[in-house]
This record gives sequence, C-alpha cells and structure tokens, in this order.
Amino acid sequence: MRRMTARPGNAHQARLLRLLRDGGPNSRAQLGDQVDLSRSKLAVEVERLLETGLVVADGLAASRGGRRSHNIRLAPALRFLGVDIGATSVDVAVTNAELEVLGHINQPMDVREGPVAVFEQVLSMAAKLKASGLAEGFDGAGIGVPGPVRFPEGVPVAPPIMPGWDGFPVREALSQDLGCPVMVDNDVNLMAMGEQHAGVARSVGDFLCVKIGTGIGCGIVVGGEVYRGTTGSAGDIGHIQAVPDGRPCACGNRGCLEAHFSGAALARDATEAAQQGLSQELAARWEAAGALSAVDVAAAAAAGDATALDLIREGGNRTGQVIAGLVSFFNPGLVVIGGGVTGLGHTLLAAIRTQVYRQSLPLATGNLPIVLGELGPTAGVIGAARLISDHLFSPA
Repeated sequence: MRRMTARPGNAHQARLLRLLRDGGPNSRAQLGDQVDLSRSKLAVEVERLLETGLVVADGLAASRGGRRSHNIRLAPALRFLGVDIGATSVDVAVTNAELEVLGHINQPMDVREGPVAVFEQVLSMAAKLKASGLAEGFDGAGIGVPGPVRFPEGVPVAPPIMPGWDGFPVREALSQDLGCPVMVDNDVNLMAMGEQHAGVARSVGDFLCVKIGTGIGCGIVVGGEVYRGTTGSAGDIGHIQAVPDGRPCACGNRGCLEAHFSGAALARDATEAAQQGLSQELAARWEAAGALSAVDVAAAAAAGDATALDLIREGGNRTGQVIAGLVSFFNPGLVVIGGGVTGLGHTLLAAIRTQVYRQSLPLATGNLPIVLGELGPTAGVIGAARLISDHLFSPA
C-alpha cells in the first residue's frame, strides 16, 4: 500500500492546500486574494506544491482583464478513508481531496466486541471500497470512536461504553494495517467537523454540536477549530448530572444525562412502558420484535402515541436543561443536534429549544439557532476525512 510522503513545506503552502480543499479548484489570482503573499512569493509556493504532486494544473481561469491565470486543484488521485465507529454500527467512506464522498458503506457492529473484531470489520469494509475501484490506496485515514480519546496519541481512555478499548493503540495499529498516516478522535468532534465542512455549520465560527445516540456527547468549535481541552475529554456532557441521585450510569456515577436520555435509555424506558401496558403501539412492536429501539419510539410518536411522545419530551427537556447551561457558559452562535436519536425529529427539537430559550439569558439566545444536523451518517466520515487532511495539510 502506498503512503503519501509529500507534506507542505511551510504554513503558506498549508494554507493554500486547505483553501483548495475547502473551496475546490481555483485560480492563482483568486488564491492570491485570500492569502497575504506577494504575487512573486505566491508563484514560488504554488510551484513548490506542483513539484510535490499535491496539486496539479487545471486549465486556464476566466479572464479578470489581463493575462489569464491558471487554475490549480488538489491532485485528483488523493484518497482519504473516513471511519466513524458508533456503539452499534460503523460507517466507512472514501473521499477525494476536497472531501467529497465517493463511496460509503454502513454495517451493524457492536463496539463491545472489542478493538480487534471491530477493526477486522473496518479493514474488510475498506478493502471492499478499494476493490470497487474507488481507490488504489489511501493517503491517510481518520477514525472516530464513541468515547474519550487522548488525542496526540490516538488512544481511547476508559471509555464507558467500550469495554476492552482502554489504552488500545488505535492510531498505531491501523496505520500499520492501512499503510498510511492515521488520526483518531472522539466521534462527536468528527460530526462537528463534518457539519462545519459540508453541513449546517458551514459559516459559523463558534458552535456546539450535540450527538444523541447510544450515548451523548458534545463537539465544541471555537474560532473554527475543535476545542478538545487539556487531555481530550472536553464535551463529555453525557456525564453531567441531570437528576440528583438518579439512575446508575455506566461511568459509575448516578443521575448522568446519558443514563436518563440516550438511545439506550430511551429503549429501556420504552420497553418498560410496553411491558406495563402504558402504550399499545410500543407493546405491539415489542411483541413483534422482542426488543425496542429509538426507531420504534419515533414510529410510535409519529402514529400519535402519547407515551412515546412523553418519553421524547421528557428526554428533550433534560437534554435542553444541560444545553442551556452550556449556552450560558459558552455563548455559541449555533447549536446542532445530531446522532441516531434525531430520528425523533421536531418533537425532540422543540423540547430542547423550549428549555434553552427559557433558561438561558436573552443575550445568549436572542439570535441562537438550534437545529438538526444536515448530513446524517455522512457527517462523521466527512469529519474523519477532514481530520486526517488537516494533519496532512500541515507542515511536517
């Protein structure tokens, strides 16, 4: 397998690469408008990038009144692998250098099977994408996992819903298997990066991205960059106490938001409601399938089931109370709600909005959109590709 050995030689080249990634092919003249370089210095840096093979000439640009400038673009053969590992499924995608998804596979998976089994499946999915002709090899890979990550080393640290993953060298192991550089991050940070690159947060510098799936987490973006905190655990809001002395949580504490509202908690509450005869709709689904999930609750709510609607509203209220505290503290320009439980749709969104707008100060909420993510399951894989491209498009 090939490795991409070329890296930008300085910060100017890195900036040009990222502009081409985020904006697509561009003329030298238009690039010059966006970077603080003289024409001669810009020409030198572009020539050096052309020599590395990271960019290629792409025909003549439209005339701006003088001699026509040449377009340049990122090398069309560059390929990134984006991997988004959830608690119950995994998404694997191939993108080009502009982070356009060329191929995407989703498969069910149980993260509790441990890293060896999960990565066997990931490598098999990556091989399938390669075999389809989308990539000869990968120039880099970004990996998202549903737990805290010590970011510089790419190692999960005591993840509550990932038994067997603590301290596993994800970055090192996958780099060897894939034959390319690998970066690892928490899955919520990658969802935030995906929505920032190609989704609802494209024009926003400061925002929160809350993922409600099997667990709950929050990506924090400050000045256009993901904020990870000192050790990489920033945004772990699922373990903020929502109910004093409440339910036991997988982390060992009681009353955590995640213990009271998440995909797993919602499935448990819906099952209890079905068994107690509180909902005919949920009871029928439970008897037919033997288990319930957030998808069943969403379907029951869509059919007008009062119990399902109450479960969603109660969970949304609790989540909204936590987000209201975050909004008062951080004063974001946008709150994005994503993850598997967003299939609950506008009932959930309305409950979250009500709590945030009621509890946070008017100055913080007066122009604060709280919206569902645009990209769904592709947000994580696009974010993963952006993560590795950020690394590769930085000076070595």
